[in-house]
Amino acid sequence: MQRSAEKELLDMPGIPQEDIRRNMEELDLINNWLGGHAITIAGLKKLVKQHKQLSICEIGCGGGDNLEAIARWCRRNGISVTLTGIDINPFCISTAMEKWKKDPSLASFAPINFITSDYKLVQAGERYDIIFSSLFCHHFTREELVAQLQWMHQRAGIGFFINDLHRHPIAYHSIKILTKLFSRSYLVKNDAPLSVKRSFVKSDWLLIMEEAGIDTFSVHWKWAFRWLVVVG
Repeated sequence: MQRSAEKELLDMPGIPQEDIRRNMEELDLINNWLGGHAITIAGLKKLVKQHKQLSICEIGCGGGDNLEAIARWCRRNGISVTLTGIDINPFCISTAMEKWKKDPSLASFAPINFITSDYKLVQAGERYDIIFSSLFCHHFTREELVAQLQWMHQRAGIGFFINDLHRHPIAYHSIKILTKLFSRSYLVKNDAPLSVKRSFVKSDWLLIMEEAGIDTFSVHWKWAFRWLVVVG
């Protein structure tokens, strides 16, 4: 299966806010059902080591579900954490902020700063202990992704990790059937299978890392058809 260059609907301008909200709600459910949040936590564990105080940033944070999962894990494990979520879509950021306010105890434990911006425009000197992305990389061209990895590498004090899809026919046809049967979002029905076609195989990651000038990393396959890429 060749990588698709077709843009996802969610990357198009003018998508109604209610449609974006439905998309985020369903993607959160999918992440829970198929272990996506567990993979994010697995990436975090590989970098935390003995650190008991961390600053963590997610680029392309969407509705903030991954950051919420990380905050809960850090609280259970006695790790003091400050969080930053960056997303170019203001509606995604406002949704994430609303969600955060629903649990005052979590908000008190893990101070968070949401930034509405293209991640590349965030202050050049801003650094974090750990940077990560989830289901974000496949939205970009190869050249854009190389630049993204270099940006993360330069700004992560401990390291960074990526949780993204594995381009595979079984993954493509499975998610196409599942979303056709259960989804009520036209964005999810279109974009979920297309996301798989736009994602990567292991050989892609090896070449992209080489192009980015990063030589110390790991690429692990995770269920269900995900890659966990860790640098640090």
